[in-house]
Amino acid sequence: MLNQFIRMMKAESIPESVIRTFCIYYNQLVKGERGIIPSSEINPPKEDNLLQYSALNDYRKQSMLKQIVVIKLNGGLGTSMGLSAAKSLLPVKGNMNFLDIIVRQILLLRVTTGYDVTLMFMNSFHTDDDTKKYLQKYPDLEKQSLPVTFQQNKFPRIRQDNLKPYDNPDPKKRWNPPGHGDLYTTLYCTGLLDKMIDAGFRYIFVSNSDNLGATIDPAIPSYMAANDLHFVMEVCHRTEMDKKGGHLCEDKNGQLMLREIAQCPEDELSEFQNVALYKYFNTNNLWIDLKALQWYLLTEDGTILLPLIVNPKVVDGTPIYQLETAMGAAISLFKNSRAVVVPRTRFSPVKKNNDLLAIWSDLYELNDQYHIVLKQGIEQVPTIELDERYYGNINQMMEHFKDGVPSLIRCKELKITGDISFGEDVICEGKVSLYADHPVYIKSKILTGEIVFN
Repeated sequence: MLNQFIRMMKAESIPESVIRTFCIYYNQLVKGERGIIPSSEINPPKEDNLLQYSALNDYRKQSMLKQIVVIKLNGGLGTSMGLSAAKSLLPVKGNMNFLDIIVRQILLLRVTTGYDVTLMFMNSFHTDDDTKKYLQKYPDLEKQSLPVTFQQNKFPRIRQDNLKPYDNPDPKKRWNPPGHGDLYTTLYCTGLLDKMIDAGFRYIFVSNSDNLGATIDPAIPSYMAANDLHFVMEVCHRTEMDKKGGHLCEDKNGQLMLREIAQCPEDELSEFQNVALYKYFNTNNLWIDLKALQWYLLTEDGTILLPLIVNPKVVDGTPIYQLETAMGAAISLFKNSRAVVVPRTRFSPVKKNNDLLAIWSDLYELNDQYHIVLKQGIEQVPTIELDERYYGNINQMMEHFKDGVPSLIRCKELKITGDISFGEDVICEGKVSLYADHPVYIKSKILTGEIVFN
């Protein structure tokens, strides 16, 4: 059966190292392996594996910018937000989307520092065309030695009932992006890794394009250079809101690693979610020594095997599996790796529409460096719950907030149930819970406590 997949991949001119990697993961799937990591095999990370962000201040040197390639992971469609195009095209602040903000940060940095800061987007086959077309509005971005975009590899989708290749009249639906863990193999197969090193670059800074807190800080690679570190992951303190997400840990030899909830035995879930025991989560902001990565891939014949993630989905009524990996898991492969504990300001992802509403509101502002930052005096973003029936996709969001976004500066919690639209001059104060059993339009009003519209 595996030969069917191999023929499919060869017909698409997929590199041999990618085919080998898929075959290994497919065999793991057939054997029922799920990469379970029991608590008996790990410990919370020791202090000597952790760096404090504030301790890096003395290492901040602008000259390090010429050694960094910034890579934004841009393969997502934002399907959880009702999108069918590149998520980075979503409006974020005013008339600017993620791409606008990221590109303008880099172009401004080039002007203010005098260094030709290099920016690249790793797209999937879903987002490549949309992204390339949009970036044509920034011709100055092309003034760099490396391409602005590159496309990651793809894996065949697998039927759940018989583990055969999934077929579909739409060729694109037969394939899935193999997760951002594919970054390393893509850089190797495309020759980009060698080109980066030959051009004098030493480090890559990789982050999600939807995390607007992930800005360049030369202090981290400067510290890496001074202390011969090969891999640094930015982590934040876990809160109760983060307890179901993966956490940082270390094996019995003190090697840092990540454990996702799918890798936890069911009878240990309560311990997994203990944020006082496992205190840190991965922001997916990674700093990697290119020469260390090159050496690893050369010794492994271009493959880098990360813990398998089996992602079940339904495509046009057919249950399928997608084989994926996460790039942060590579922390366990680099002996000279550390985690740096950063403030929450470096982790501002937009995963769902409630995150987007917070960014749209007056909680955040776009400063003169094109950084999205919390307004002065705001220490914590309120919990926002939106009724999926009326705010589940981006078109609904834009319709309900087209006339105005409520002020959330003095809001502690916002819950909206029902079909409620907003106009100008709406202020939410304290804990606000809104319920409507019919369409409601609110403007010029201060909202506080529980309000029922009937």
